Amino acid sequence: MTTLKNKFFYLFLVLLMPGLSACRMGRNYERPSVPLPAQFAGVPTGDTLSIAETSWKEFFTDPVLQELIDSALKGNYDLQTALTRIEASGQQVKQAKAAFLPKVSAQIGASTSLYKSNSLNGISYNAFLGADHIEDYSVAVNLSWEADIWGKMRRQKEAALDQYLQTYEAARVVQTTLVADVAQGYYNLLMLDAQLSIARQNVALGDSILTITRLQKTAGDVTELAVEQADAQKQAAALLIPQLEQSIQIQENALRILTGALPGTISRTADINTITLPDHLDAGVPTSLLSKRPDVRGAELGLMAANAQVGSAQANMYPMLNITAGGGLDAFKASNWFNIPNSLFGLAGGAILQPIFQGRQLKTQFEVAKINREQAVIAFRQSVLNAVGEVSNALVSNSKLKEQGQIAGDRLNTLRQAIGHAQLLYRSGLANYLEVITAQGNLLQSELDVASIKRQQLSSVVELYRSVGGGTK
Repeated sequence: MTTLKNKFFYLFLVLLMPGLSACRMGRNYERPSVPLPAQFAGVPTGDTLSIAETSWKEFFTDPVLQELIDSALKGNYDLQTALTRIEASGQQVKQAKAAFLPKVSAQIGASTSLYKSNSLNGISYNAFLGADHIEDYSVAVNLSWEADIWGKMRRQKEAALDQYLQTYEAARVVQTTLVADVAQGYYNLLMLDAQLSIARQNVALGDSILTITRLQKTAGDVTELAVEQADAQKQAAALLIPQLEQSIQIQENALRILTGALPGTISRTADINTITLPDHLDAGVPTSLLSKRPDVRGAELGLMAANAQVGSAQANMYPMLNITAGGGLDAFKASNWFNIPNSLFGLAGGAILQPIFQGRQLKTQFEVAKINREQAVIAFRQSVLNAVGEVSNALVSNSKLKEQGQIAGDRLNTLRQAIGHAQLLYRSGLANYLEVITAQGNLLQSELDVASIKRQQLSSVVELYRSVGGGTK
């Protein structure tokens, strides 16, 4: 009768387990509402394509810049560190998958117990076995398995996978930032090259003006003050040369370090004025940031992991079913150890464990997990808001810098004509030295401004490319 009851119990347990294992604590992930406009400012409705789809090799066509970016992607230490985090997180995923498998252990043991005739055990052993000691030899395989009734291990696996993907997105964030930083540094280097050339040209121009002024002083047309003013203007242009050379070397070192190389010079032939900008810079629609921006995607994966951890913490509060089994060989004499089947033994059991005194601790863990999920929701929404803001700012900068570039170019042309006229008038005595020096100073500043605005234009394009998620391909 008892045997029949046991059979019914195990049959009931086998039939019940598939239904229980289908349970899963916690709610499945649903993306929370996020504040997204229908379109970016200044972008026509329906413009869904994005420059994020363009690979960096197609977006940046300068061969020197391409080589620098390629070297940075291979040698940058920050990116290498991010890739090792992916490997470490991958090991956590493997561990989470292994939780579904039963725990198996092997054991080999040998023991002997010696009792003298004055002890109760000694009297018993002498009476029944005719010996004052007993030996025991065993070899066994034990198995233990926790049935994932409430989906705890499935939630843990889900969280581990989301965290793994989050480290992958974190590495992509490093890559997009690295591509942008190298491009920004390279364009800044070209701007410094242009400004250095401008400073040298102005020193040469200052020399010619100083020569004319000295000749006029010799002729008695101007005073020594005019010579000193012309010399001071030339020295102001000359002072820029070592300052710009210093900035160039520092920028070269910074770029080399980004590529994982020692500080040094960077060979280049491009001129900032020959760098062309893409005709169309499509930012796509704001909703595309949810899939294109790696930091936004990473924040959402963090939220997904936090949601899964809530389910795991909730499952810890419910009963746990453990199934154990074992078997092997056991004998009290070494000579009978492998006497089969007489030395065989086996055991099986199951237990349902319900936490009692840990209730408050488990409840606290559950509540903390829910709070962490709410924090992850906030972080996700903040990342989306920041992304929209960065793209909007880049679009505004790109548009307004085009206008500034046009105005600065027109002003430069005007000042170049003005300095030519001033020199002619000065030679003929129709303009004084102050007018010439003022025209030269204005020309120098305007040329420096044009180079700076061109660099800002290039930087705004790079920032737009990064902010929409470009640079991962």
